[in-house]
Amino acid sequence: MKKAILYVHGKGGSAAEARRFGMDCPEYDVFGVDYQEYLPWVVEKLILEDYERLSRNYESVSLITNSIGTYFGMLALQDKPLKKALFISPILDMEKSITDSLQAENISETQLQKEAQITLKTGKEVSWRYLQFVREHPIDWQVPTSILYGEKDDHTSIETVNKFVSEHSCKLTVMPKGEHWFHTREQLAFLDKWTKKELQ
Repeated sequence: MKKAILYVHGKGGSAAEARRFGMDCPEYDVFGVDYQEYLPWVVEKLILEDYERLSRNYESVSLITNSIGTYFGMLALQDKPLKKALFISPILDMEKSITDSLQAENISETQLQKEAQITLKTGKEVSWRYLQFVREHPIDWQVPTSILYGEKDDHTSIETVNKFVSEHSCKLTVMPKGEHWFHTREQLAFLDKWTKKELQ
């Protein structure tokens, strides 16, 4: 049985990261989505193009995503018959992520709408068009999913993760002292072990 994995990286990442999962799971062919713009209406189309190509050539397609790649992956593939999904440090509620960022700097939605786009003190850019897109394109996720979350993740709260897990068909693994970015030797070893286990 020919099995494929589609990998969607996070901000600052690259499609080349897919090679790591190929080494972890040699029984799968792993492909990374190549994108540089982080606009959902752009990335969604790229993910769909790659998925359609794989679905024509493989008997099953699974999804692995990292950080904001999770939002993009769910947006694009929520209606597709994926075998399973693995989310690493996922951004699960994009609307909350945006509104929390605004509230942290005492910026109102009215101000955002008026200015169209605002650069926050963190360097993050927030736009009214992006927020409206998120609200106009709700996600209904029904794919069997495993989530890897770092205990010290500073991008998504454990409350948001637990809410998502309780509302969907999900299995949650929390790495003690883990961060949003899995990059240390210990964290990467944990990630590799988790990936192999969840894709068995």
